[in-house]
Amino acid sequence: MPSDDELATADMVGTQLMRLVRLLERKHAQYQADHPDAVERATYILLVHLVKDGPQRAGTLAESVHSDPSTISRQVAQLVRLGLVERTADPEDGRATLLAATAEGRRVFEQNRRSRNERIAALVADWDPADRHLFADLLARFTAAFDTEVAAAATRS
Repeated sequence: MPSDDELATADMVGTQLMRLVRLLERKHAQYQADHPDAVERATYILLVHLVKDGPQRAGTLAESVHSDPSTISRQVAQLVRLGLVERTADPEDGRATLLAATAEGRRVFEQNRRSRNERIAALVADWDPADRHLFADLLARFTAAFDTEVAAAATRS
């Protein structure tokens, strides 16, 4: 059972995470309003996985993002329409299809990644370098723990 101090700290973290999610959603909505061909965040995450992890089947992609195949199918269709992802035959099983980022998909990913990194770097530019590194390490640790919890909950369902 967590102590009162642990619960108070968890409440502060939870409150700030909710605030951050709302800010991210607002920022994304503004971006989509300014860019009519912008991809939904959930769909963009698929492109990120395909660029970083290489070509893969839709089922593997669904597992990677903890989503169901029907949702993945709809999102992949949008990425294909935009020319960011292509479907190719699986060389190991010609009946199966692999999804792969196109050259345009990789370009869009890199452009978005660079823009994101520049915005974040500007936000923490006046922080002590040790604080920036500590924040990055702690955020990665928290995200990994959260990912583990999500995966465990999915297997219990």
